[in-house]
Amino acid sequence: MSGARAEYQAAVDAYVAAGGDASVQRAITAISQVTKKLDQWYDRQLADLGISHGDWSVLSQLAKADGGPLTPSLLADAANLAPSSMTSRLDRMCARGLVVREPDQVKRTRVLVTLTEAGWELFAQAVREANVVESDVLADLRPEQRTTLADLLEVVLEGLDKHT
Repeated sequence: MSGARAEYQAAVDAYVAAGGDASVQRAITAISQVTKKLDQWYDRQLADLGISHGDWSVLSQLAKADGGPLTPSLLADAANLAPSSMTSRLDRMCARGLVVREPDQVKRTRVLVTLTEAGWELFAQAVREANVVESDVLADLRPEQRTTLADLLEVVLEGLDKHT
């Protein structure tokens, strides 16, 4: 048994011994361990690209906004950062040419943040590089198994929304 598999099994065994349902603990522990390992890999990949996890959060939020600007406060909320921390982060990202801040033409007291072409290119590069590893992680699954896995995880995600 591999180290990761042994760690997983030890966690499941402990949770079941404490009264947890075996099928629930297997699923939740597997999700947790996969998330942990992917996060570790993503952090290394982002470091190789010269950006932090927080920078990635800003880039991805802006990319998901489909080119539309977002406010620093929305970006701070999405990244679970204090607004002052987001200001410092945006200062660094502006200096690198990844984002631009401009006054809102409608609400003059507000600032809007937009992804630059360089920011989009860095976002796209990170996605392409991650896709290689993500595809490798799922390589042992047939396409229909990947679809089933995604469908099941989407149901779990919807269930989590009920509890938040």
